[in-house]
Amino acid sequence: MRGKSGLVVGLAVGYVLGTRAGRERYDQIKTQWNKLWQLDVVQDQVTKATDFAKSSAMALPSTLWDSAVKVAKAASSNGSAGSKIDAVIKANKDSAADVAQAAETTAAAVKDAAEDAANDVSDAADEVSEAAKKSTRKRTGA
Repeated sequence: MRGKSGLVVGLAVGYVLGTRAGRERYDQIKTQWNKLWQLDVVQDQVTKATDFAKSSAMALPSTLWDSAVKVAKAASSNGSAGSKIDAVIKANKDSAADVAQAAETTAAAVKDAAEDAANDVSDAADEVSEAAKKSTRKRTGA
């Protein structure tokens, strides 16, 4: 589905940039794009993506911070130099696993959100396209 959406967007942009139909056709395309952008489905996805980006942006840095604190505590613990080194190494390995898990979770969530948004926007684009076809048929009497 992602490839299909990308192809449609690419063709649309190429047509807009390369069209020789003049200003009138450009204005029609722009009007249809604005209609698509203003649809509730699209704006809902924009809001979801914005909220998701804000929340996800904080997940990974907090994991990194927690990991750094664990390593620092291990380094400043009581005991011999050898036991401190062992504690730091263990904390570092645990922290690396935590960071990797947080990164994988964030990446998977971003991928899912992007796929959902692409599907919803594609469906909305299909609706706008159908509406435009009906409008064109009415004007031409077909």
